[in-house]
Amino acid sequence: MENQPNYQQPYSNNPQTPLPNATPVLVLGIISIVGCFCYGLVGLICGIICMVMAKKDMKLYRENPGAYTEGSYNNLKAGRVCGIIGLSLSSLYFLIILVYIIIFGTIILSHPTNFFNHSY
Repeated sequence: MENQPNYQQPYSNNPQTPLPNATPVLVLGIISIVGCFCYGLVGLICGIICMVMAKKDMKLYRENPGAYTEGSYNNLKAGRVCGIIGLSLSSLYFLIILVYIIIFGTIILSHPTNFFNHSY
């Protein structure tokens, strides 16, 4: 028993902690991808919140990288990538829906008698 090596970590005064918003950023990033099909609004809102929170935590990590765990930083990066993808898809989907509304709205309003004249 005396010859076994000691595998314990030395005592540290500054233990590493996870980034405060790493998990919420990851969750919001995933929701922004899934939510892009809800007319783009859910994805836009979650994507914007995700990007703001990710920027704040990236700044914290850059100021003191030794204070935070590597796993939480990887979650933050993954959530940020998901947020970018979700924000892009949601913006594109929202613009497509908006163009459809504008096109069909102008067609209907240009010939209202054809669309609103019902003979029963």
